[in-house]
Amino acid sequence: MLFEQHAVEAARGFVRMFWPRMSPLVRLYEAVTRTTFPPLRPKPLWYRQPIYYMGNHLAFAIDGDTISVPSYSRALDYELEIGFVLAQSLLNASAAEAEAAIGGFVVFNDFSARDIQHQEMQSGFGPQKSKHFRNAISTTVVSADKVLPHWRSLRGYVRINGELIAEPTSVNPHWSLGEAIAHASRSERLYPGEFFGSGTLPGGSGIETGRLLSAGDVIEIGIEHIGSLKNFIVEREGGHP
Repeated sequence: MLFEQHAVEAARGFVRMFWPRMSPLVRLYEAVTRTTFPPLRPKPLWYRQPIYYMGNHLAFAIDGDTISVPSYSRALDYELEIGFVLAQSLLNASAAEAEAAIGGFVVFNDFSARDIQHQEMQSGFGPQKSKHFRNAISTTVVSADKVLPHWRSLRGYVRINGELIAEPTSVNPHWSLGEAIAHASRSERLYPGEFFGSGTLPGGSGIETGRLLSAGDVIEIGIEHIGSLKNFIVEREGGHP
């Protein structure tokens, strides 16, 4: 999770969606103080080191695949991210060494079950079924030299059923890609082919815009210089509406 703006706006969206009675208080606080409501900010650890979760490497979809709404969720969301793949092994790498090990980039949609995510995060163990059910990546890998020089200024888009929902950008990451990978490599061997996501670009999720996904939707996301990714949302697993 490299982008503070996404973390704050997503937290604000959680309040609007799941705790609507608190939303006026948050708005009043921010209007009076002209500062962000403190609980909306990332936890202090996020400012000291990159924060990440480890997902299910067997649950990837590609461009054109269908995505089933999880049977246990009523709040399926998309997340537009920069995906990147290692081309070299790393252990205790510096940020520069880690960035140099990136082999290529893809568009990444990190689907989330938002109603389940909050419950799981409160457990103290982080996301589980809210994240592990399905992710999607574009089918073309763009070489690192085409993306790294301007990865902090990439423009993206989100379309649902052909309607433009958002135009996120990758500006103002709190951590660099190299810093994030280097942290993951601390006393832990990373291997060629391992996949990472940047965390959601600010504005790149439905929890921020108020537009979640339902069966029948077509979700298309893209990032300039990298590519695009389209998936079709279908009814809940098991055939139940």
